[in-house]
Amino acid sequence: MKEDVAVSLGIEKISDLQNHPGLKLAFSNEFMDRGDGWPGLRSHYGLPQKDVRGLDHDLAYRGLQTGSIDAMDLYSTDAEISYYNIRRLHDDLNYFPRYDAVILYRKELLKSAPEILGQILELEGRIDEPKMVGLNAQAKLHRIPEQNIAAGFLSEHLSLSPAVSSATFLSRLWRRTMEHLFLVAISLSAAIVISIPLGILSRRHKSFGQVILGAVGIIQTVPSLALLVFMIPLLGIGTSPAIAALFLYSLLPIVRNTYAGLSDIPPEITESSMALGLPEGARLRLIELPLASRSILAGIKTSSVINVGTATLGALIGAGGYGQPILTGIRLDNTGLILEGAVPAALLALAVQGLFEVFERTLLPKGLLLKPE
Repeated sequence: MKEDVAVSLGIEKISDLQNHPGLKLAFSNEFMDRGDGWPGLRSHYGLPQKDVRGLDHDLAYRGLQTGSIDAMDLYSTDAEISYYNIRRLHDDLNYFPRYDAVILYRKELLKSAPEILGQILELEGRIDEPKMVGLNAQAKLHRIPEQNIAAGFLSEHLSLSPAVSSATFLSRLWRRTMEHLFLVAISLSAAIVISIPLGILSRRHKSFGQVILGAVGIIQTVPSLALLVFMIPLLGIGTSPAIAALFLYSLLPIVRNTYAGLSDIPPEITESSMALGLPEGARLRLIELPLASRSILAGIKTSSVINVGTATLGALIGAGGYGQPILTGIRLDNTGLILEGAVPAALLALAVQGLFEVFERTLLPKGLLLKPE
């Protein structure tokens, strides 16, 4: 809790919270459900608070400062504790177990890279709580790049001199743009190739079409973060699960608009083409798809904008892109880093939409571009 709030309420230990049922609590989403988290803490102490919500750990500090919340969970090595003058409540009923940091590694590393493993294990016992608080403060409060902090620690304590390369803003922007474009281009291209035939199939076979439209509609309702996580057991982490999730999210607008565009073609036009003896494939290629092209392109434009925005979440599973600086900025409370990802993502969405506007003028039949007098 904030020191001044805790002092005014006379709160020093967790059991003191029993006397203040109206306090607003916010915990990290993991803490809300874990076995040694809020459910057990509430039961162990008999806490009466009802206004309890899950909140990103780094954002919770902002809520504590503004008074939106009264108490939160924290890590004892957080740099914000002293910076924001926060009081840590004493666990007077000894609910929490002892937490120790350990190094985990695969046994194969003993054989494949024993020298590297030996250097890693030299870190054991060298980073105590005050040292970790200081290192975190350099990153979060003084905005020192994390690689520079790590290099300085290794130089001071292990007599190592690692090379540190600091990328310029333009080089970072270029790399993230390429990563983002790769995610968008592959997933959107695959969605276009699959969605248009699905839309045609939905129009030709009405009963089966409702199944297709229902299926892609259900996919769209799945939260994007959940869909990304669902892909990890199947495809691992990195670009593959991100592309798969973005592909699935891009289906609905294109399938639906293809179906709608074909359904809106006047019946007399279809009847005339049949009277001329055109085969089904020729009718589709020469008449129906050109007439439905405006609607299809509108669906593709919608999918492209959704795709560019959703692709920022790919950074959560190691796919890179513009989401990386956004996530880092949230963690470090650095608005500049957040904008470094958010602004280019917005500009890319506008650029992609503009590109499809050009395609619309180029690819649409001239007759569809004429405005009625």
